[in-house]
Amino acid sequence: MAKLHFKYGAMNSGKSDTLIKTAYNYEERGLGTITVKPAVDTKGEDWVLARGGAKRRVDVLIESGHDLREEIKAFIAARPERNFHVVLVDESQFLDRDQIDQLFLVAKNDQISVICYGLRTDFLACQFPGSSRLFELADNFEKLPTMCRCGSQAEFNCRSVNGAFVFEGDQVAIDGAGRVTYESLCGTCYLDEKAQALGPALF
Repeated sequence: MAKLHFKYGAMNSGKSDTLIKTAYNYEERGLGTITVKPAVDTKGEDWVLARGGAKRRVDVLIESGHDLREEIKAFIAARPERNFHVVLVDESQFLDRDQIDQLFLVAKNDQISVICYGLRTDFLACQFPGSSRLFELADNFEKLPTMCRCGSQAEFNCRSVNGAFVFEGDQVAIDGAGRVTYESLCGTCYLDEKAQALGPALF
């Protein structure tokens, strides 16, 4: 039976790289894949880009509010000669809650496995709507680890603008767009940077 999977981790945990490798492994065995990415992630446009340099073209670039299940069905219908076995979703935290519901139907009603890769929380340590719904619906979860600069495991994504860490702003600001960058930090280092930026405060 097909399942909905959520593989999550902080920035730099190799999510996109893992997606690309997974697609290669499926296709090496003759199993068809569909790669999906939310259009709001403008980095790489219609490509999945891994930090190590690997890349993969996106099959379905989905806009907010659009029916993702219907987009996937249309992609399949246009290729009747192929059998598709898995949908691979990059940056799944940016999907709408309804789109996660639609992926659940792809797995359970259409019997195509779905593997979502994404962040658990934003730069304020709040869950994205897509991630929240995945934790509610997914059959399996896997945490992809990465390291903080102090050597501990990183759990949080700290946003930097013009070289300074910030703790206010819109939930979505794409890494590398303008002067926005991110650093993965453990809880202690995250709180240290927050205290330096805002002064002593409750979490």
